[in-house]
Amino acid sequence: MNPHEIVIEGTVQADGTLVLDEPARLPAGRVQIIVQPLSSLPQGDPFWDMMQSIWAGQKARGFVPRSAEQVEAERRETREHWEERLQAIERLREESRRLREQHP
Repeated sequence: MNPHEIVIEGTVQADGTLVLDEPARLPAGRVQIIVQPLSSLPQGDPFWDMMQSIWAGQKARGFVPRSAEQVEAERRETREHWEERLQAIERLREESRRLREQHP
């Protein structure tokens, strides 16, 4: 996506017109629009109603979710941490085994 592209959700009305959820923050002029249907959430489902409420609250507070790169970096750090921990546990097990063999 180039720096002048934006993604905005909206609704296609029965007459085919498009209503955007927010203003397009671009200079005035012609644009190209690609319309891609979004999956709709089940109506009246308590779980999805709660999730929509959470998402709306986050959006209202200006919450910006982590990027894929940030998520992957955190996953990598977590994997490295647990790998180091497992290696330390294995060293302790090995040391304990050696001590038991030395002092039966």
